[in-house]
Amino acid sequence: MPSSPLPSPRMVFLDIDGTYASHGSVPDAHVEAVRQVRENGHRVLLCTGRARCAVSSRLLDAGFDGVVASAGAYAEIDGLVLRDEVFPAALARRTIDALATYNAVSLVESTAALYALSDAHEAIEERSHRHGAAAQAALWEDLRAARIVVDTLHGLSFAKVVTLSADTDLSVIAAAIGPEVAAVETSLRDLGRGAGELYLTHVSKAVGIAAVVEHLGLTPADVIGVGDGPNDIEMLEYAGTAVGIAGGHPDVLAIADVVAEGPESAGLAAAFADLGLV
Repeated sequence: MPSSPLPSPRMVFLDIDGTYASHGSVPDAHVEAVRQVRENGHRVLLCTGRARCAVSSRLLDAGFDGVVASAGAYAEIDGLVLRDEVFPAALARRTIDALATYNAVSLVESTAALYALSDAHEAIEERSHRHGAAAQAALWEDLRAARIVVDTLHGLSFAKVVTLSADTDLSVIAAAIGPEVAAVETSLRDLGRGAGELYLTHVSKAVGIAAVVEHLGLTPADVIGVGDGPNDIEMLEYAGTAVGIAGGHPDVLAIADVVAEGPESAGLAAAFADLGLV
């Protein structure tokens, strides 16, 4: 039997890819579940590794109270931007130089756009049309819509880097840049060696969530975090209640208080009911 509605409002932070959406496509049951949770007086935010510009209106259709994006570098609540942190200029230059050294096909993420050189533009086009990519069409559509092709990545302000491939492992590139930058493996399938994300070491989804929680005068005990990937670990460690997605990263499942089925099975609808949110 579903639990009774929780007596005090909760803050629910939902990862997008692999949690709320499957390859960018949101099940109708998840849209309805988010609406019901909010109608019950709780607050729901998306909490994603995507840049804010790649969180499309389609993903926001259910209605959300805010967005934590760029894996915590950006945070907004009720239309108010609380965080929008970028790489310092010297570190940004060093990062772009290292990407070039290892022939990394990359996009750099800002709040406004995903900036890409022509090789990354071509790689996105090729992967979005590759055999079997139909299931990921919504995801690639979001990336393509946010992308701007540029002649150089130098001089751009960015919060995170996405690499589609490189001549070496991404951890090697991160080490060459320095300790200010960390790497995480990609959550997208069928990408090559060196695919993943580079981000500021001190930034995580938990940092973005904390900015929202502290702004509202709440505590981590009020937070329910839901995710499946390695960049969700800090979020789930921060949250009073951690919800992992079945089939997700082993370290996520190891710290989850609750395990929900994935978006292909509309697992959030059942999880929200079991948690007493609806």
